[in-house]
Amino acid sequence: MEETKVALIGIVVENEDSTGKLNDILHNYGQYIIGRMGIPYQKRNISIISVAIDAPADVISALSGKLGMLPGVSAKTVYSKLPQAGERL
Repeated sequence: MEETKVALIGIVVENEDSTGKLNDILHNYGQYIIGRMGIPYQKRNISIISVAIDAPADVISALSGKLGMLPGVSAKTVYSKLPQAGERL
């Protein structure tokens, strides 16, 4: 089994037209997603989404990259410092 990492992807959506594609991408990675939370910030007309994920590093990177390429979408990833199997802190 491939080693996985726990990460949080922070997403800011400034272009509502990208929401459908964003949700399609997240759906395609659903097997790795622990949970997600979306907050519409009406005052600034944006949405803020956090996605908790447990996946191989290359999968996390690919997901974040695909999200960040959408028009009006910014995505940044923060990785947990949890050790991989067999490692100690």
